[in-house]
Amino acid sequence: MKDWPWYGHFLLAVIVFALLFFVYFKPQNTKLTALKQEREKTEAEVTNLKQKNLQLSRIEEELVDLRKILNELEAIIPKRKEIWDILKKMQQLAINSRLNIVKFLPKGEVDMEFYYEWPISIEITGNYHNLAMFFDRLSNFSRLFNVEDFSIKSLTKQTEASTISAAYTAKTYIFREETPPGERSR
Repeated sequence: MKDWPWYGHFLLAVIVFALLFFVYFKPQNTKLTALKQEREKTEAEVTNLKQKNLQLSRIEEELVDLRKILNELEAIIPKRKEIWDILKKMQQLAINSRLNIVKFLPKGEVDMEFYYEWPISIEITGNYHNLAMFFDRLSNFSRLFNVEDFSIKSLTKQTEASTISAAYTAKTYIFREETPPGERSR
């Protein structure tokens, strides 16, 4: 090797460098490129997951707000199992207002798109001020009642406590609960 001309040494150096390049550096460079691509992909996934986490936080906040609204609406529109208790309270409200219930006739439910409408024919007797007090208390009731077909007339036989007769339809609304999938086909 000592006897070699300078270009022999140069050629040997080029061959050793080429061998090192193809055997060591090129596979390392390929691995490094693959690792960079995987890192970029992972960073993109992390950014995407951060955005989704932010969206999830917003959705959870919306869900909390919607649950509050649902609870408020359930206070206004009862579920079916609560309706008789509410009707008893309405009757008690009439009694507390010193009105006599002559007729209390719940009618059949009317099926609406998202709820049931339940009309109740009511006829009461009493005096005008007690009737006004009753409707004022009914308007402050926690459940929703609409008064329709209201008529009022004076009684032929009047007393101090009973001078008028009022007939109306009180409509209340019942929350339509989702039926389980197995019961829908029945």
